Order: sequence, then structure tokens, then C-alpha cells
Amino acid sequence: MDLETGAIVGVTVQGADQGDTTTIETTLPEAVEQLEAVAAVTDDTVATGDEVVADKGYHSKQKMLELQTLGVRTYISELDRGPQGWLDQRAERDAVYANRRRIRGARGKRPLRRRGELLERPNALLYETGAMRRTHLRGHANILKRLLIHVAGCNLGLLMRTRFGIGTPRGLQGRLAAAMAALIAFWTRLEACWAPVAPPESDSCRVITPHQRFELLPVAA
Repeated sequence: MDLETGAIVGVTVQGADQGDTTTIETTLPEAVEQLEAVAAVTDDTVATGDEVVADKGYHSKQKMLELQTLGVRTYISELDRGPQGWLDQRAERDAVYANRRRIRGARGKRPLRRRGELLERPNALLYETGAMRRTHLRGHANILKRLLIHVAGCNLGLLMRTRFGIGTPRGLQGRLAAAMAALIAFWTRLEACWAPVAPPESDSCRVITPHQRFELLPVAA
């Protein structure tokens, strides 16, 4: 997921028996490939995985070293574990310490908070509300097709909120109904203002025209 826009840029399906430190070898190249494809179409400069933000499930000595070797700045939460041994692992130690220094700084905490804000909610909608946590389709290819449809709907809602302020067709339907009700109420008030006002029928407020005759009553002395 792109932390600047909140759009999902890479979708993969992995076996449930594989850990996050193994699946990142597939998910990260997929995201970079999609970003490069977007940059080629838009003729614009797009950051293609210069920084990686992930939860503690992706943290390991070897993975920190591999990402540092690729020139990627990592902001990966570290597991709460005791002192580690670094015998003959100076490169791994430097990579882990550099990641630890980044996530503890103020600049490193911002992308971690943003990851929690932008990534957790769409994933809850995809896998919990969208019932993609457990599927009964045969083959990873069919599961990936269905997951891509869900992700496309998520990105479409993001685009609609960015352009129109409404993220779902149902929300647009409600806005149209409210706009029509306001227009009808305005037209009703306008018609009421244009309607002629009838003169009052009370004798005390009756208007006397010059053609009407009246008598003067004598005043008592």
C-alpha cells in the first residue's frame, strides 16, 4: 500500500504455512513492479519502494540486511525479545540497529502511525467484511482473481472520495435524494412567497373604499 495516497499497489496470494519474512520476497517486488508500471504510463517520477514500512512480523536479522543491501530504508517494528548474539554477524547487527534507530525517532514514528491508519481499515474490509479471510475457491489463481476485484473496489472508493467526496454508490444516492428534497422545499417556499395575499375578513380590519357610504353618529354631550 502507498502511504501517501492509501491506494493498494500490490496484491499477492501466499500459502498460509509461509511466514511474513518469506512472503515479503514476493509482495515487495510486486508492489515495485506496479509502481514502475504507473510511472511508465503517467510519465512521472514515482518512488518505487525507496522506503518500506511493515509490522513486526516482517522483522528478522537476515531480512534487514537484505533490504539494506538493496538500498531500501526500512521502518519495520521490532519484536520484543531479549538480548541477541551478534557473533560473526556484524553486517546484520548494523542493519538491525539502523532500523531500530529510525523507528524510534520522530520521523520514523510518523509512517508507522500512518500504516496503522491507512492499512488496517482496508484490510479489515477486504478480509473480514469481504469474507476473504477464508475462501473455498480451488487454486490460488481463482482466489487472486476474486481478491483483485475486492481491491479494485477499494481503490475505486478511494478515487471517488478524492474526486467527489463520496466513496460508495449508496452514499451518492443519499446525497442525490437530499439535494432533491432541498430543491423541492426551496421551490415550495418560493411559490408561497409569490401567492397573492387575500384581504382579512374581520370587520375591525375591513378596508373602506371611497365609494362606500357611512353615517356620522352624534356624540353625546
